[in-house]
Amino acid sequence: MKIALLAGDGIGPEILAEAKKILEILRKEGQPIETEEALVGGAAYDATGEPLPAKTLDLVKRSDAVLFGAVGGPRYDTLPRDKRPEKAILGLRKECDFFANLRPATVFPELADASTLKAEVVSGLDIMIVRELTGDIYFGQPRGVSGNKGERVGINTMHYTEPQIRRILHVGFKTARARGKQLTSIDKMNVLETTQLWRDVADEIARDYPDVRLSHMLVDNCAMQLVRNPRQFDVVVTGNMFGDILSDEASMLTGSIGMLPSASLDANGKGLYEPIHGSAPDIAGKGLANPLAMILSMAMMFRYTFQRADIADRIEKAVRAALASGLRTADIAGTKSKPVTTTEMGSAVVKAL
Repeated sequence: MKIALLAGDGIGPEILAEAKKILEILRKEGQPIETEEALVGGAAYDATGEPLPAKTLDLVKRSDAVLFGAVGGPRYDTLPRDKRPEKAILGLRKECDFFANLRPATVFPELADASTLKAEVVSGLDIMIVRELTGDIYFGQPRGVSGNKGERVGINTMHYTEPQIRRILHVGFKTARARGKQLTSIDKMNVLETTQLWRDVADEIARDYPDVRLSHMLVDNCAMQLVRNPRQFDVVVTGNMFGDILSDEASMLTGSIGMLPSASLDANGKGLYEPIHGSAPDIAGKGLANPLAMILSMAMMFRYTFQRADIADRIEKAVRAALASGLRTADIAGTKSKPVTTTEMGSAVVKAL
């Protein structure tokens, strides 16, 4: 199991350090784990002038999976767009064809009260959002800003090919088949022709999955329903931009964005695994970051890339044990509990494992 470790910026190195402790335990138990680290994002730009150096991209291509911390920070916001840290993750998705993003939104029983919604609304929540990552308005051409000041025009193009739509919908259907056999496809077909094509293709593919119940929902209604009645959803599949927004909304149903992992997969199961919370530069180096999303991302790595559900289950059980013991980092701590540090939370998971 060759794993590329890309810590990145902000809290990335802190949370990845806790995940590495678990990898070391598994290695000592005899698991054939090999790791190699490389720079990415702002840290890579500072060292090499590029957010995604050729050396880092080469390591990723030679690896079976990637554990990715986070990239970005305010001091890089004035750089040219092609030099900003965020270009690293977009570049990895494109170069490695990590087209299928899986983002679970799960409410742990111990954290039902941490959500801003009532506990009875979110208790037992278990949603999987499947987001297409390599098409849509983020990559479509033409794009850019033109014209003179006062008359400038900004252009971005929503663009999807039928093959791109088909392959992500197949991931959605297969994911639903392995769970509750319910798939909700999200579009905006009433005004966007691109997503009318999406809906048409979804209906065609549904014939191949007679055991999965397909329903359609407009994206604005979905945004409302996630807050109104989130437990109606099982698996949600959608395009790049809608998925970006909806998955972040769903993450807050759980109480903290610091709890949620993600996987970005290619057609062969190779994946990039990262927490969805970002680099959080305001708390970097203070021991305040929650490492659980990083650790749960690693569990997803064993489940999806290495087909080791046994290891994934062990890691997830250890996270639940740490939470059951009452430990909370600052983002999930109630007003009456004293938060623990990043290292203390990671150590609790290690002990439980």
